[in-house]
Amino acid sequence: MTADEIVAEVARHLPSARPAADGSTVTLDVPREDWLAALAFARDVAGCDFFDWLTAVDELDRGFAVVVHLYSIESGQHMLVRTLVPREDLVLPTATGLFRGAGWAERETHEMFGVVFDGHPGLAPLLLPEGFEGHPLRKDFPLAARAAQEWPGAREPGERQASERSRRRLVPPGVPEGWPPP
Repeated sequence: MTADEIVAEVARHLPSARPAADGSTVTLDVPREDWLAALAFARDVAGCDFFDWLTAVDELDRGFAVVVHLYSIESGQHMLVRTLVPREDLVLPTATGLFRGAGWAERETHEMFGVVFDGHPGLAPLLLPEGFEGHPLRKDFPLAARAAQEWPGAREPGERQASERSRRRLVPPGVPEGWPPP
């Protein structure tokens, strides 16, 4: 199927979706309720049989955009399926029943962003050390490594050390004011 044919089929199968085509890539924005229906459409109708990756994007007050990239090995068609999950209810049904390859990516997204994939066979920690607290890819996560080292932005260009002049201590990007706590 071509991108334009897929966009036409989306209107028939997923009326609440917002499709967009750009070359050989179709982007499909769907409400959370249609997440699995959109993935099944991509696999069964659009022929996107290869699960490439899944991740999330912290959209701050809007919540988290969960994005999956699928690919058709036969036609070379790319498809991005996106949905928005609110911060106060970070639950999305698992795609492991449709794509076995979704298991690892959902575990990673759960660990890094805190999105819970309902029905996943095992959202056990994958990358972070045991006992790690928080979700390090969220925009509100303090970047402790930046606070622990001297930040190059604390000096004027050409200075070897921070100046003796009194000036406000600059906080590195990604570190909240007053962090680390005393």
